[in-house]
Amino acid sequence: MPTWTAFTTLSPKDSAEALGDALEMLDPAPYGVGVFEIEDGSGLWEVGGYFMEAPDDVGLALLSAAHGAKSFVVSELPDTDWVAKVRRELVPVRAGRFYVYGSHDADTIPDGVEPLLIEAAMAFGTGHHGTTQGCLRALDRLIEAGIVCHNVADIGCGTAVLAMAAARTWPETVLASDMDQIAVDVAEANVAANGLTGRVNCLEAMGFGAEALHDSAPFDLVFANILKQPLIDLAPDMKGHIAPEGFVILSGILNEQADEVVAVYAQNGINLWHREEIGEWTTLTLRADATVSP
Repeated sequence: MPTWTAFTTLSPKDSAEALGDALEMLDPAPYGVGVFEIEDGSGLWEVGGYFMEAPDDVGLALLSAAHGAKSFVVSELPDTDWVAKVRRELVPVRAGRFYVYGSHDADTIPDGVEPLLIEAAMAFGTGHHGTTQGCLRALDRLIEAGIVCHNVADIGCGTAVLAMAAARTWPETVLASDMDQIAVDVAEANVAANGLTGRVNCLEAMGFGAEALHDSAPFDLVFANILKQPLIDLAPDMKGHIAPEGFVILSGILNEQADEVVAVYAQNGINLWHREEIGEWTTLTLRADATVSP
């Protein structure tokens, strides 16, 4: 059965959120609506809906006009087995010592790696995106430098692949949090599939806004693979939850945004230790009260 998408852009955030709310009331109704900031410095927000039947063009036109948005672009998507497609196209990824794979590639695991099983159906955070690869490589770099972290948190954990990588590296329990309960459920399933139940504890939280995170601070290492603005907003809380000389690995940052993120964290006493670009994405490794490494 084919599906349809309808997307438009506008600003500011309040208008985009209002349009997203209105889109949910369209008849026929979408089965999903998303409102996302476009991380290109334009200030625009994208509003999109997903439909099981062709959306009402007139209704979409009225909504876009009423909210000052561009005209919706409607596309019909073919009937595709997306899980099978992802399995075909997402080959295993090696990032330093870590090997991220789906169960359909279990027979490809080479010797001498730390395998992490992430199913294709749970594609966000599989390791194929430059941000996740960058974070895994940053962790590998810390290990190579002889760094040992006893208290680790993964903020905005998605699949929890980063939390699991840390748990495979050091014996202590890792906290993995996400603001979306569905993501937390996915993370817990991945943790169980990798035999790490009890080693990675998953919880729902916005930033550090959970009692377990407060009680466990200060952390020796915090991952936050989200987006530029949430990372900037998180900086003061990061300062309050990171241990002296503790490490912070940040990603979800476009290359041209990296200097701004570095500057904000430096203002909070967390300074650049290493940076790496993979495609259009930058991963930053920072250290509390430190300077750039040689």
